[in-house]
Amino acid sequence: MPNKFLFIILLAISIQSQAQAKETAADNYKAYCVQCHGMEGNGKGVNIRDMSVQPRDHTDAKSMSGRSDETLFKVIKEGGSSISKSVLMPPWAGTLSDEEIKDLVQHLRMMCKCKFGT
Repeated sequence: MPNKFLFIILLAISIQSQAQAKETAADNYKAYCVQCHGMEGNGKGVNIRDMSVQPRDHTDAKSMSGRSDETLFKVIKEGGSSISKSVLMPPWAGTLSDEEIKDLVQHLRMMCKCKFGT
């Protein structure tokens, strides 16, 4: 019986640690977006010299205000071609959950200091 109790405690600690280790939207942006969009989100990532279409500047409030949260979600999930933009923007559906993509959309709104239609 004591071994079973110890196992349950260890399992609970493991589950709690995994929940706390969830990547933040900023972490995901750094991992998946900065290569093209840049560390500052200004569209000046290390990959741009080889790209025929320049990445969006996520700090440009005017430009970003013209994109709804739904559009941003769709382009992150399904890639640039899903909204008739660059095919170089990959779909992240296989990497990021819907919740992580929603968090990333909110992170983009923080970066541009804007909302849709403002």
